[in-house]
Amino acid sequence: MNEALSPYDGVFFDLDGTLADTAPDLVAATNQLLEARNLAPKPYEFLRPYASAGARGLLEGAFGIAPDHPDFISLRDEFFANYEKALLVHSKLFDGMDHLLEQIEKANLPWGIVTNKSERFTHPLTDLMGLRQRAVSTVSGDTTPHAKPHPEPILHAARIANIDPTKSIYVGDDIRDVIAGKAAGMLTVAAAYGYCGCKEPPEAWGADHIINNPLDLLQIIFPNRG
Repeated sequence: MNEALSPYDGVFFDLDGTLADTAPDLVAATNQLLEARNLAPKPYEFLRPYASAGARGLLEGAFGIAPDHPDFISLRDEFFANYEKALLVHSKLFDGMDHLLEQIEKANLPWGIVTNKSERFTHPLTDLMGLRQRAVSTVSGDTTPHAKPHPEPILHAARIANIDPTKSIYVGDDIRDVIAGKAAGMLTVAAAYGYCGCKEPPEAWGADHIINNPLDLLQIIFPNRG
């Protein structure tokens, strides 16, 4: 990579809450569960932060239950069925993300996706959004034996791309993204515009940088530009 363009060899992104705003469809699938039980749906803004933790988080927000609850598995499976039928109704790239990706590609800098979402949903969603065709690697929560905050998914994505992880950037909207990115040796960037569902604010995650919108990442990737 030409350091006049970027000192980094690649950029990797979390999916939900970082690359794409998928919470509208995740929340809709959750509220279907409530409505099917004649319960009032939860406000979108209430459930949005829970989307960061996927089904586990959304079921906690909607029903106040954890994975050890006897009803968790059946509710999770029903949630998955609801979501699978409507993956891309209101989900879209965050504002500015498409321009960011275009600038990354214009500089011939590879970029990839590392998410805890299972391949069952990651592959069709990223195909429909036209992302998987552009990404140098797409790694899901069940692609390797581990999920974030373990570094293996990020390291696996870097290996697929033949990129040195210590010369790469990882961007995510949850503390587990920062933990995983640091353990993989990457420069870490906290996406404060995302769901940020954990109890600690992004400032407490220990990331190397915090961005408030996707285009802020350009100054990090291309520090030598004007």
